[in-house]
Amino acid sequence: MPLDDKTILAKARNCLAIEKEALEATAQVLNEDFVAVVRAVEGVVKTGNKVIFSGVGKNAHIAEKLTGTLNSIGVPSCFLDPTQALHGDLGLCAEGDLAILLSNSGATSEMLRLLPLFEKFGLHTVALTGAPTSELARGADFRLVYSAPREACPLALAPTASTTAALALGDALAMVLLESSGLTREDFAKYHPAGTLGMTLLLRVKDIMRTGDACPVLTEAKTTVQEAIFAMTKAKAGAVALVDDHGRLTGIFTDGDFRRSALNGGIDFLQKPVAQFMTRNPRSISTEVLAVEALKLFQQFKISDLMALDAEKKPAGYIDVQDLPKLKIL
Repeated sequence: MPLDDKTILAKARNCLAIEKEALEATAQVLNEDFVAVVRAVEGVVKTGNKVIFSGVGKNAHIAEKLTGTLNSIGVPSCFLDPTQALHGDLGLCAEGDLAILLSNSGATSEMLRLLPLFEKFGLHTVALTGAPTSELARGADFRLVYSAPREACPLALAPTASTTAALALGDALAMVLLESSGLTREDFAKYHPAGTLGMTLLLRVKDIMRTGDACPVLTEAKTTVQEAIFAMTKAKAGAVALVDDHGRLTGIFTDGDFRRSALNGGIDFLQKPVAQFMTRNPRSISTEVLAVEALKLFQQFKISDLMALDAEKKPAGYIDVQDLPKLKIL
């Protein structure tokens, strides 16, 4: 029987409430077993070994996702299909590896069959399960236990709250490992070189700044307001860099400075030295740092223009805050 709009929304909210209940229950049952698994994975990384995930059905998908998450933070991981494992794929196992076996009931026959095989190969094992007293949990070296009091499925058949809790618990493991390893944004970027994420994490200031004719640079001592405005207009820029006789940045003259000079500089302000109105000691950034650092400066200091400096503190480029959305840095 088709559902009306109100009922559809009510049932969706009920599903989310049940899954939220599972997450809250899982947080409550976390204990020293979780810490032990964190230490075990840290040991695997230290010895150059890997983490092996395995599961069947919906848990296979959860296992594959967690494999990708750990790889993305520098913990070498792989997924082992339990059926293929029995037909040759156990060859990927190496002594000292850590196997994480997913089973909500802790009674999945494929996982129970793998358990003694992993031990034979010299692997330590973790049961990621919703059944702390199950055969799998008792037989494994470590336990990651979640709690899903009920499934969101109205037939109580489709894994829903249980798989959400398993995924969230695996994510919690990954995020704790990320922090404990001291992984930096640059480290993270190495594992994500493609797409928008890669662009955001890998682009450096020198990759996005305006250069050449698009970055006007004038000598402070020889420049009038009129000349500065002409240079900005020609470059279609919101600011011009002012430098000393050695080419080092001394200030910038922006659209805002121009408006203030027009208000306060008198009728002949255009012929006055730009040094009277420019912003001295402006915010600047190295050409070699990540582009996201430029975004932080724009947001922190509420500025619109940023000069990029080379190793000699000379203007090498210019970033307008309006450039960032086009580059998908924001």
